[in-house]
Amino acid sequence: MEESEYESVLCVKPEVHVYRIPPRATNRGYRASEWQLDQPSWSGRLRITAKGKVAYIKLEDRTSGELFAQAPVDQFPGTAVESVTDSSRYFVIRIEDGNGRRAFIGIGFGDRGDAFDFNVALQDHFKWVKQQCEFAKQAQNPDEGPKLDLGFKEGQTIKINIANMRKKEGAVGTPRARPASAGGLSLLPPPPGGKGSTLIPPSGEQLSVGGSPAQPAGSASGGATELWPQSKPAAAATADIWGDFTKSTGSSSSSSQPGTGWVQF
Repeated sequence: MEESEYESVLCVKPEVHVYRIPPRATNRGYRASEWQLDQPSWSGRLRITAKGKVAYIKLEDRTSGELFAQAPVDQFPGTAVESVTDSSRYFVIRIEDGNGRRAFIGIGFGDRGDAFDFNVALQDHFKWVKQQCEFAKQAQNPDEGPKLDLGFKEGQTIKINIANMRKKEGAVGTPRARPASAGGLSLLPPPPGGKGSTLIPPSGEQLSVGGSPAQPAGSASGGATELWPQSKPAAAATADIWGDFTKSTGSSSSSSQPGTGWVQF
């Protein structure tokens, strides 16, 4: 079936009044005050339907639904429906009988809300008709429609803000953190070449070996720390420490004299 064969209901108002209006002598518009508002010619129900692009204002009997008059509307606002100049509750519509005869009558609502709904129903219908016409034109000529321009205009720039960039752990040139010990402190490795623990004398004390005082720790030039005693060859160390003891002939008392290379306490 075609779309024009379906009829939809846009608005229904249970009470509307119909008035005879005098012919309009000038183009100044219709005035409801010139009608006999206290003596309506007919009262009944109003129903607005739509079939395709045309809306129909139908005046029907409240009880039986018999059609009293019908006004086809193909454009709004237009000559088919006009508002009066002195009220928002009254309108002038052009009715047709289907045989080519037309007449203008006045209709009015007792409530302003009903008149507002009547006006909005016609506006919404013809707004939809306009949209359908635009969609049909775009479908026939898609190249003539507005195109979306995503290009940069002359002199237009774009800025990209990249924040909180961090290098990945383990990347080239990034030092790795040393693992901490159980107590949260980092332990230094032992010095190279050391075979065992070396005693360091207390600060302020000097020990003499072979008649010469030993240098305290940290006295080496360049600020480097030097452990005491310094390692010497085994033969030389033996000769310096024992000194004259190897030359004595048996007297143990002579080995305790100062200046012979013994360590004094």
